[in-house]
Parts: sequence; structure tokens; C-alpha cells
Amino acid sequence: MTSYEIVRRAVEFKRPERIPIRLGTLGFDDAYWVHFEAPEGWKAAAPQVDEWGCRWETPVSDVIKNMGQVKGHPLQSWDAVKDYVPPDPDDPTRWRTMEEQLRNVGDKYVVIGCGFTLFERMHYLHGFEELLADFHLEPDKVHALAETVLEFPVGIARQVGKRFRGRIHGFAMTDDWGTQQQSTIRIPMWRTFFKDRYKRLFDAIHDAGMHAWMHSCGKVNDVIGEWIDVGLDVANLQQPTLLGIEEIGRRYRGRICFESLCDIQKTLPRASVQDIDDEARLLLKNWSTPDGGFVLGDYGDGVAIGCPPEQKRVMWRAFTKLAAPQLADLRPWESLEKKPS
Repeated sequence: MTSYEIVRRAVEFKRPERIPIRLGTLGFDDAYWVHFEAPEGWKAAAPQVDEWGCRWETPVSDVIKNMGQVKGHPLQSWDAVKDYVPPDPDDPTRWRTMEEQLRNVGDKYVVIGCGFTLFERMHYLHGFEELLADFHLEPDKVHALAETVLEFPVGIARQVGKRFRGRIHGFAMTDDWGTQQQSTIRIPMWRTFFKDRYKRLFDAIHDAGMHAWMHSCGKVNDVIGEWIDVGLDVANLQQPTLLGIEEIGRRYRGRICFESLCDIQKTLPRASVQDIDDEARLLLKNWSTPDGGFVLGDYGDGVAIGCPPEQKRVMWRAFTKLAAPQLADLRPWESLEKKPS
């Protein structure tokens, strides 16, 4: 099977010959990422300000490396809404490099990313504490903000369907919906503000011929069921021990495809070889099925979570010997080490 077939079959529970693997930091990825551009001629209003007008601050350190945080919220005051112009998903110049990107696809499953998709973008615009308060104090304004934000990923999905149908297979998004203890907001409120909107987004993605993939951090045990109800295909969850591997398997195994790995907080940074082996085995037993439903995937380089490269290599060996034996003897990271710096 090609990489495309292996990923597609895993997502659709159609018996791939092995688990798909998305470990680009180790030199192996069954998927190929593409991206849309900012409109031609767009310039940031100030340093580290994105298309939405959100200002980012990133740490200045040789030790801590991450994407930073939004510290400037252009809609922190509702008075600013009347003059706010959101990004245009239909600008044709967003796709000016796509044909060039797609020339290098080969036989892989192609994914386009649209990060900070709904909830995250809403609190980047309005402020996290302000948004949580205004779910209660200003619900009509929060609904209007959600509609404004939703138009962008829905528009991008429609453009992909119009321009690249059949050539881009997955639409990946991010929305962190959990703290370390529970979901960020209670499920009844989640349903009020988000359930229908995610359904409309996932419907647009499916109408464009793609699978819907979403990353979410935190303890999202109850939210997963809501995602399933509205059509999410793949849930990227990188803290499986926080969630409870057996609990998640008992509740959701076979109902949604999981993309996961050994826990990036508790296991990967410092666990023993035996611990990594045990967790890999437990994940495959509880989250995978004979028909598919599991992708081994990780997007970080390990620096931000304090994970030495060798730990991920141990994880590669643990998962491949169990669920991708035809890859178990490979050492794909060696190709990265040979590349000139």
C-alpha cells in the first residue's frame, strides 16, 4: 500500500497494512503538509502581528523554544468590532505556491493546516479571561464573534474543494479544549456556542473531499464525544495518560481515529525504555482496532517538552515492532543527520 492508502484506510477503518506514522522530526512521515499563504502584498501592521491583528510574544532563549503566546488582542474591547476587517479566505493569491508544493507529494496523504481554528482564534482576538466571562455576560456578541471566525476555515475548506479536490486529503486544525483537570468550559455551554459551528466546519471539509483532523490538548474526555457527534474524523491527542488510556478506549475506540503517541508530558521526556514499550502497547490495545483507527503522530521537535531525540527513537522502535514490523529495522533519523546544516 502507498502512504496515502495506509493513512486513508486507518482514518476510515478499512484495514491498513500497518499503522500510519507521522514522525517528521525522525525523518518519516506518511503525510505531506501543504499550506496556504497570506494574501499577496499583505504586511504585518507591527512586528509579530499576524493576519488577524493578534500580537505574539515569543521567549528569547536558547533553552526554551516554542511558538509563544498572543499578548495583543485586537478585539479586547467590543467597541473595536465595528471597524474590524477579518482575513479573506477567498483571496485567490493565497494559493500562488500550491501547485509548486503539490509537485513533491509523491504517494503520500496530503494535509493542509488551518491552525487556531475557532475557540483559540476567538480568545486570541478578545482575550482568554474576557471570552470566558462574556460567554455569560455578552452571549450575543460572542456568537457574532464565533460566526466571524468560523467564516475563515469554512472558506478555506471550500476553496480547497474548488481548486484542489482529490489532491488534498486532510484538513488539520487546532483548538485546545482542556485544562489539566477538565474541559475548559462545561459541555452544555460548549454545545450552545460550538457544536453547530463545528458541524458546519466539518461538513464543509467533507464536502471538499477531505477528512477533518483536530489537535486538542488537555483533559478533553467528554468533548471527544461531542466531536464524534458532529463528524470529526481524527483526534490528535498528545497527553494520553492524562486522559486515561483505558477510559478513552472504553468510551471511544472504533468510533473515531486517534492520532497519538507516548505522553509528551509524563512519558517521552524521561521514561525508561520499558515504560515507553508498555505505554505503546497499552495505546495500541485500547485505541487501535484490527480495522484501523490509530495514527502514530507528533509535530514537535522535542525541545519545548524537554525530550531528548533518543527518547523518540525508542518510541519508534516500540510502536513499529508492534504495529508496523516492516519498518522496525529502519533508522529514518539517520537521513536527517546526514543532511547539511
